This record gives sequence, C-alpha cells and structure tokens, in this order.
Amino acid sequence: MKIAIAISTIGTIVLILGIIFHLQGQSIVGPPSSFMYANPDWISYGTQIAIVGTIILAIGIAIKFLKN
Repeated sequence: MKIAIAISTIGTIVLILGIIFHLQGQSIVGPPSSFMYANPDWISYGTQIAIVGTIILAIGIAIKFLKN
C-alpha cells in the first residue's frame, strides 16, 4: 500500500512539472529570463513529461486497487 502512495506521489509531481514546463514554453508562466520561456521545444517536452507523469500516476492508482 505504501508503494502505491509513493508511486502516485511521484506521478503527481512529474505531471505538475510537465504542466509547468509546457506553460513556460508558451510564455504563460515563469520569468522572461528563463531559457525555457517562449521556447517551442519546451512546449513538446512539457507535454511529454506530463504524459509520463500521468502514466506513473495511473500505475500507482492501479497498484492501489489491485492490492485491495
């Protein structure tokens, strides 16, 4: 049960970071002095990181339900 919570927490953190990176790439969040700000590469990187975070989160939730 603890492993499911840990995996879900990691997935949530990765998902949030992916969203932040995506928004920085779109010039919505972050300081203009950041190398990510207004950088189209970080729009796709952020999306990919958010997808990985969602998958990790789903695995954590699945483990929690399968253990019960």
